[in-house]
Amino acid sequence: MNQRLQNICDYLKNQQIDAAFINAPENFFYLSGFQTDPHERLLGMMVFPHTKPIAIIPEMEAEQLRQSGWDSHIIGYQDHENPWELLKDDLNKREIINVKTIGLEKNVLSYGRSESLLGMFPNVNVVDVEVQLNHMRVVKDEEEIAVMREAAELADYGIKIGVDALDEGVSEMEVLAKIEFELKKKGVREMSFSTMVLFGENSGSPHGNPGNRTLKSGDFVLFDLGVEWKGYTSDITRTFAFKHITSEQEDIYQTVLNAQLAALDISQPGTRIGDLDQTARDIIEAAGFGDRFPHRLGHGIGINVHEFPSMSHLNNDKLKAGMTYTIEPGIYDSKLGGVRIEDDVLVKANGCETLTRYPKELQVIT
Repeated sequence: MNQRLQNICDYLKNQQIDAAFINAPENFFYLSGFQTDPHERLLGMMVFPHTKPIAIIPEMEAEQLRQSGWDSHIIGYQDHENPWELLKDDLNKREIINVKTIGLEKNVLSYGRSESLLGMFPNVNVVDVEVQLNHMRVVKDEEEIAVMREAAELADYGIKIGVDALDEGVSEMEVLAKIEFELKKKGVREMSFSTMVLFGENSGSPHGNPGNRTLKSGDFVLFDLGVEWKGYTSDITRTFAFKHITSEQEDIYQTVLNAQLAALDISQPGTRIGDLDQTARDIIEAAGFGDRFPHRLGHGIGINVHEFPSMSHLNNDKLKAGMTYTIEPGIYDSKLGGVRIEDDVLVKANGCETLTRYPKELQVIT
């Protein structure tokens, strides 16, 4: 049993939890080292405080799980079989029936699946283990950090490709296609989210949708992209001006950059997470743009592109060495367009490191 599985088993033992059912593919990957997308099929593992876990997985992927190094029991099922019945039969054969308290990922397990699982254990008490898994995942080890550096380097490359593709009259979708094509040539199978390439007024929407808008002189150009790489993700945003920039646009850009740099400056162990958001927000508000910064400062990043913790001004948790998250303040105007600057950040013993490194000083692309 690997150390991560041992840690969750020890947690169950200490909390007197008889079993836990882990259903989220990202948590399955974190605990097993095996990554897969089960689509609508059931993927999960039962974890116990005193015995080895049981994995339940579509039969077509069971051998891949074994080859990945999983050395505990596997229940493989075919599409015509009911995996819950197979799990129930297996637990009965093992005489694992006296489960009085079970841990679930409350924000992950669907209502239907929870009915199937809890039906096996009458009068069972349900507790949440998702918080514990989040706390385990939030501090990355050196192997995870090494992969995230590679993912960030690929994100930087994606920005370069996008910048190189800018030309008057080109469409957002044409540039987006160029970015993703070149990244696939580097071995990237999946983006970590839908790539954003937004021109002009379209960049004034924090989550705008790329389309056929063509590039014009004076436009802001906003890129927001990331890759999934060896099970981990990256996320970068850079904003550029095309051909020329007005003083008002330049003021917006510099305000966002100042806010981002200020939040980076206090990113170190012991800092209250909410203080990062508040520091950036205070700068944007002082410049008169407070009503145009409608979202939190950022989010945790790792196996998921959005994961624990939330980088909100309400978060009282403290930063720890090994945590990874984004810092991405923005100012958005429906006519002028918007500016967002985002980096993936690693907390280190005496400060922080930005994993994404594409230059972020104002650039006017000519």
